[in-house]
Amino acid sequence: MDVSVITTGLRRIFYVVSPNETSFKTLEDVPDYIQAAFPFFTTFIIVEAIVLALQKKNGIRINDGLVSISAGVFSETSKFLLKGVIMFAYIYVYDHWKLFTLPWNSPWTWLICFIGVDFCYYWFHRMAHEVNVIWAAHQVHHSSEEYNFTTALRQSVVQNYTSIVFYLPLALAVPPPMYMVHSQFNLLYQFWIHTEIVHSLGPLEYILNTPSHHRVHHGRNRYCIDKNYGGTLIIWDRLFGTFTPETEEVVYGLTHPVASFDPNYIQWCHYMHILRMTWVTPGLLNKLWVLLKGPGWVPGKSRLGCIEDIPDVHAPAEKYDPGVPAWCNLYCMLHMAITVLHYDHAVRYREEMSAVLMLVLSVHFVYTLTCFGALFDHRNRASLMEFGRCLYCVVAAGYLEVFPPEGALAMSTLLCRAVHFVFVASLLLWGMQSLRHEGFLSTADDRRKPAVTHTQERWESKRSITTATYGSGGHRLNVQSKRE
Repeated sequence: MDVSVITTGLRRIFYVVSPNETSFKTLEDVPDYIQAAFPFFTTFIIVEAIVLALQKKNGIRINDGLVSISAGVFSETSKFLLKGVIMFAYIYVYDHWKLFTLPWNSPWTWLICFIGVDFCYYWFHRMAHEVNVIWAAHQVHHSSEEYNFTTALRQSVVQNYTSIVFYLPLALAVPPPMYMVHSQFNLLYQFWIHTEIVHSLGPLEYILNTPSHHRVHHGRNRYCIDKNYGGTLIIWDRLFGTFTPETEEVVYGLTHPVASFDPNYIQWCHYMHILRMTWVTPGLLNKLWVLLKGPGWVPGKSRLGCIEDIPDVHAPAEKYDPGVPAWCNLYCMLHMAITVLHYDHAVRYREEMSAVLMLVLSVHFVYTLTCFGALFDHRNRASLMEFGRCLYCVVAAGYLEVFPPEGALAMSTLLCRAVHFVFVASLLLWGMQSLRHEGFLSTADDRRKPAVTHTQERWESKRSITTATYGSGGHRLNVQSKRE
């Protein structure tokens, strides 16, 4: 890879770009900066893991990290199917209701859009914590109990389709290509601040959102709740009274973790909770407030709930970690790498694909990631689910060897054979595991079984929540639950 390509990619992640190189006349000219950053995401994650190992700190947990990446693939798969939908509303407002047009190639337009996008992001982000139905999507990002570069990839399928509303005021003057550029860079900047290996940036802490500020935002300590919403700049939090510095070790995640590695449950659990709460809450107006007030609101409480409802947690705190044998972690890492490479290939050449093929691939990606979650959660049928996945992948890989795709979709014959071999070996592995009554966990040390049983019971309990009281910011959860 050319050195200039590397330096340009790094500058983009840190938002160190010039108006001249990032101003475009048409949407078709705007690069997909997120897609281009995928190799840098991978590199950052590897480097972070090495640094943590050298510092003799806890590294990236395989189960949590892969599930975070799974959520990112889930989120991007929705864009894979619905390309252009997110920008439709912005373009419509700009074409029909713009008050005036800012020149697309002016540095002032670039600066106005930079500030405008970050300002709108602050208010979207704040509302995502203060409005229950929006929090239902955003809680996905906060569901990890870790804080590293993989956490940045843990994104919601729905959030992109709700956040666009907050940026529509910009469409009254800012050209769509300029908005599209800054919306990508605003998101890219937030990737690198998800780390514990960077402590302080000195004077920049007063202006920019930094790893320290964002660690607070991801915390479930009482002092962290509803704080530090900024995207690139932290000045909005200082102006509107939502800023607080990092003062003690942060405990990450939701106040009562989802306690599951099932990517589907992580994406949709809060919507299910809202439906339950709407059903049991008396009065039509109160049912509406369940949607529109804070996640912690119940009749008789303030709009955002009470800080006293939040457990007063301090580090160190217990984390959900059933644990699987080392070979299973390595297996999931290998197959996640295959899945990500396959997804990257599909995204690059989606214009060459039919709608049916894109739908089939999307279902494949979702099911694949669901299988990984089932393995990490020790689901009863996890071995059988993975056996079925490997079986249809063997058939698909064999078909591609006999009838290889042509044109842009063509793949290396050697690569196809290597992937085919991996799936054949995996099929035999899970075929044997499925035939064993005790399941794949029987290979783990007996001493791990009590911990597995304990965390699994926590997970089952959380999945059958019947009543709950959420506090402001949606991090808060005071749960009374029972097994159904």
